[in-house]
Parts: sequence; C-alpha cells; structure tokens
Amino acid sequence: MYLITVAGNLLIILAVSSDLHLHTPMYFFLANLSFTDIGFISTTVPKMLMNIQTQSKSITYVGCLMQVSFFDLFACLDSVFLTVMAYDRFVAICHPLHYTAIMNPRLCGLLVLASFFISLLNSQLHVLMVSQLTFCTDVEVPSFFCDPPQLLNLACSDTSTSTILVYCVGAVFGGLPASGILFSYTRIISSILRVSSSGGRYKAFSTCGSHLSVVCLFYGTGIGVYLSSVVSSSARKGAAASVMYTVVTPMLNPFIYSLRNRDIKRALGRLFNRTS
Repeated sequence: MYLITVAGNLLIILAVSSDLHLHTPMYFFLANLSFTDIGFISTTVPKMLMNIQTQSKSITYVGCLMQVSFFDLFACLDSVFLTVMAYDRFVAICHPLHYTAIMNPRLCGLLVLASFFISLLNSQLHVLMVSQLTFCTDVEVPSFFCDPPQLLNLACSDTSTSTILVYCVGAVFGGLPASGILFSYTRIISSILRVSSSGGRYKAFSTCGSHLSVVCLFYGTGIGVYLSSVVSSSARKGAAASVMYTVVTPMLNPFIYSLRNRDIKRALGRLFNRTS
C-alpha cells in the first residue's frame, strides 16, 4: 500500500509537470496535494514497517516529537490544499470570465506559501504543547504512531490546559478549512443548478467531482476515527480506524483523480509513450 501510494502520487506529479496542457491552477494544486500525500504517509508507515521488520515497537522521545511535527504539518497541508482547490473550483464555475485574471500564477504561488506557513504554525503549536507534558518511563502508545490525543492520555502531568489547547487548535486549523470548502460548494451547487441545459450542469459538476470525492474521503475518515475513539474505548479498533485516513486515503487519491479525470489519463498515456 505504501509503494502504491508513493508511485501513484509521483505519477500525478510527473504527469502535471511534464504536460503543458496541465499547467493550470487546478493541476498545480493537485501536484502539491500529491506531494503532501507522499509526505503524510511517509511520516508513519516507514517507521511502522521498520518496527515490523525488527520486531521492536520502540520510538525515542525526540523521534516521537518529530513524528508529531511532520504528521500535523502534512495533515494540515492536506486540509488547506483541499480548501484552496475548492476555492479554485468556485472561481472557475461561479466566475468563469474572470478565472484567468483571479487565479494568476502570483496568487497560486502565494496560496501555496500561505498553506505551508499555516500548516507549519499548526504543527509547531502541537509540538510545543506535547513537549510541555511529563511522561513516565516505558510509556506504551496504543497506536502505530505518536498521535497527540493519545499522548495527552498517557501524560503523568496535568493535561487539562493542553487538552483544551490541542482541541482548540484542531478546531481552528481543521474547522476553518472545512467551513471554506462547505461555503465554496454551496455556491458551486447553486450556480450549477441555475444552468439551463443538463449537459452544462453535468460538465460543470464533472470538473469538481474528483475533488469532492477526495474531500469526502479525507474528512469522512478523519471524523470517523475521532467519533469511533469517543464511542469505543478499544485501542485496537482506534488504531485500525487510524489506518483509514493515514494510509488508505493517500493511496486512493491518485486513483480517484486518474480514473475520473480524462486530462490526467491522457497525460499519463503520453508520459508512458515517451518513456517506452
């Protein structure tokens, strides 16, 4: 699954970078999302594979903090890039005549830089809060990676303030992007419904169908994990649920975009023809 994820997302990056027809804002953001998915899955799975190979489940304190840092960085990047892509689809469908002027290369570059700095801020806030906790010796994390909520439960010191801060930061950096996506698609759907012809409505919706599928998969599995952790106290079930959004979602994203997108399929075909 890890190899499929890395190969699939690398193919999308290669297809977008090598095909001039895909040098548009929509595919520029898609390439950045694919890069983020590679980083997201590489934060947890290689360490898990090494633990399986060596039959050792240990991780150092510094290694755990680094994993928290990169995990939150790429998870937030995923969320923010999905929001930026929703804004891109909103401009393309609701303001098609001004699309080129609004989504210019300068704005696209600024959006990517802003996404990175927002995610880096979120990541460092989580690391700062976790680093303030005091742990007993030989702490066993009931998951396959250092998940901040799990670490809060294992701390020996008082975690009431840290718990409030972690969930407030999560609500801000997770809730605001989700609200932006919801607002964009509310406007998109209302614009599509005003289109008179059924063919026009289908064409308009098909341009954002892949993105909507990825959004539902990412947020659906993430929300499902935290709801299951509240409902069920089983650590094994919580770890199994975490696999859905840390491993399965990044693996399925390239398939969703390549199978539902004619431009990507054509670009991949031209890429394979050149290499052969």
